[in-house]
Amino acid sequence: MNIAVNNRIKELRAAMKLHQIDAFIIPSSDPHQSEYAADHWNARAWISGFTGSAGTVVITATHAGLWTDSRYFIQAEQELADSEIELHRLGVPHTAEHLSWITQHLDTESTVGIDGACFSVGQVRTMAKQFYSKKINIKSDVDLIQKVWKDRPTLPTHTVLELGLEYTGKSRPDKIKEICDTIVKQDATQHLVTTLDDIAWIFNIRSKDVKCNPVSIAYAIIAPQRTILFINPDKISADLKATFQSEQIHIKPYESIHEYLSNLDTSERILIDLATINNQLYNLIPEDCIVKGTTVSTALKACKNKTEIRNIRKAMIKDGVALIKLYRWLDAELDKRGVTEVEVSNQLHQFRKDQGHFFGDSFDAIVGYKGNGAIVHYRPEEATCATLAKDGILLLDSGGQYLEGTTDITRTTALGTPTAEQKRNFTLVLKGHIGIDQLKFPKGTKGSQMDILARQYLWKHGLNYGHGTGHGVGYFLNVHEGPQSISPVTSGKATTPFEVGMFTSNEPGFYKEGEYGIRIENLVLTVEGEQTDYGQFLEFETMTLFPIDQSLIDTSLLTRNEINWINDYHTKVEKILSPHLNAEEQAWMKEQCKVIT
Repeated sequence: MNIAVNNRIKELRAAMKLHQIDAFIIPSSDPHQSEYAADHWNARAWISGFTGSAGTVVITATHAGLWTDSRYFIQAEQELADSEIELHRLGVPHTAEHLSWITQHLDTESTVGIDGACFSVGQVRTMAKQFYSKKINIKSDVDLIQKVWKDRPTLPTHTVLELGLEYTGKSRPDKIKEICDTIVKQDATQHLVTTLDDIAWIFNIRSKDVKCNPVSIAYAIIAPQRTILFINPDKISADLKATFQSEQIHIKPYESIHEYLSNLDTSERILIDLATINNQLYNLIPEDCIVKGTTVSTALKACKNKTEIRNIRKAMIKDGVALIKLYRWLDAELDKRGVTEVEVSNQLHQFRKDQGHFFGDSFDAIVGYKGNGAIVHYRPEEATCATLAKDGILLLDSGGQYLEGTTDITRTTALGTPTAEQKRNFTLVLKGHIGIDQLKFPKGTKGSQMDILARQYLWKHGLNYGHGTGHGVGYFLNVHEGPQSISPVTSGKATTPFEVGMFTSNEPGFYKEGEYGIRIENLVLTVEGEQTDYGQFLEFETMTLFPIDQSLIDTSLLTRNEINWINDYHTKVEKILSPHLNAEEQAWMKEQCKVIT
C-alpha cells in the first residue's frame, strides 16, 4: 500500500470537506501554463506519485483518479500501484474525459474546486460549459494543495543569464519594438506576457528555474512607453539591472503583477491571450481594459533568425560528436559487461557536457531497452532500470541545451541480431520519416496535412503510433515549443501553417508493448523552396547529424529514392562530423555511414 499518497489524499479530502468542495482538480501546469513546472507547482506528481509530464488528478470524497494518454499508460500503472488512485486511460473507447466523468458522477449543484492560478481562462470556460447542465459550481479562489502540502518547495531563485547578440541575433529593444508595433495595430496600449519561454526570448535571458527548460519564473508587460519585468530582483545581477534601466525596462517583484493588474487605469487596453493567462490574473483585470488576442512573441520566436540558425548548426555538430562517443563507449562496454539504462543516460550527459557551452539536458533522457522502449516517455531509475546486453533493441531519445541551441534526437539501435519483424517495422517507420523529410509543400500548409505521410506505411500493415509526428523546438529554450506541430489532430498547433525558420522534430515511431520500441527522430528546419506559378513552396532541411542503424533496415522494402536519401544523409553526416573526430571515431562512423544498395 502506498501510504504516503493515500495519506495526502486523506488530508486533501479533509480540506475539501472544510471548504465544502465535492471534487478537486489537480492539473500538471503552473500559473504560466508551462508543460514542465518548477517543483513548487508539481502538485499532481506530489498528490499521486505519477511523474509523467501530462495528466490530471481528480479527488472526490469516494474516488481518486488520474487521467492521462497512451504515452503514459504503462508508466502510470507502475507508479500508481498500491495507491487508491485509479488510472483513467484517455483515448480508449468508453473512457470519459475527466470533466465528463465529474459531470456524470457529481450531484446537481455540487462544487468543484481548482487553484485558479494553474488554469487558463480558456480551460475554466470549457469547464463551466461542461458543468452547466448540472449547475455544478466552480470555486477557483482556494489553493487546497498549499494547505496540505506541508513541505512544499519554495519558488526557485536561480540567477539569470543574459544572452548576447552573437547568440540571439536580435536585441531586446528590437524585439520589444516589433511586439509594440503589433499590439498598437490591435488597438492595445500594452501586452501581458505570461509564458516563460516567451519572456526568456523577449528579454534575451535564460535561467534554471525549471528543470531542462532554461527559463526564469516571471511575468512581463510590454508597452511602447514602458516595459516591466515582474521577477525576483535577486535573480538579476547589478550589471544587468543597469542595462535594463538604460533600455527603459523596469524590474518589479514577481508577486506584484497582481497589484499592477488590479490597479490598471480604465483608459488602458491590455492585450491578453486567453489560452495562456491564468484565471486568477484574468479576474484582476478591469473588464473594459481587456483586448483578446494571442501572445505576439510566440510566432516571432518560432521563426529562427540567421544567427540562431548558424548557431544551431554548431549545436548539432556538438550533439553528433557526443553521441558518437556514447555509442562507441557502449559498444566497448557491452563487450565486457552489462550496462544499465541509467549508466547510458549519465554517460551521454557527460559527453555532451564535454562539448562546451552546455547548459543541461533538454529533457530527461529516454533510455528504453527491449520492453522499456515501448513506454513512450520512459525514464530509467537506478533501482528499477534494465541492464543492456548484446541482444535486443535500444531506443535512446535525448537532447541537450547549449548556448548555441536546443537538440532532440532519437535513435533505435539493434544490440544483437534483429528479427525480421523488427527490421520490417523499423523500415516502415524509416519510410515515414523520409516521407516527412522530403516533403515539398506550398506556403500555408499545416502539420495536420503532413502527418499521414509518416503513418501511411505503418497503416498498410495495420500498425500505428499514439503520439504526434513532430513538435516545434526552441532556440536554447523549451524542447517543445509552439505554435506548430505535425499531428493528425485537426485543431490547435497542428493547424498552424509552417513558416520559413520554424524548427521542428520529425519522429514517427512504433511500439510493441513488453517487447521493443522504435522511433527515428531528426530536427528539421523549414526553408524556402521554389517559386512557381502556383505560389511559394517550402521544404525541410535536416539539421540533426548522426547515423541511422543500418542493421535494422530491410532494403527490400525501400524505393530507390529512399535508398538515395539514406546514402545522401549519411554522406552529409560523415562529411560534417569527421573534422571533429579522432581517427578511431572516424573509422567507426565510416562503418555506420557505409553506402547501401
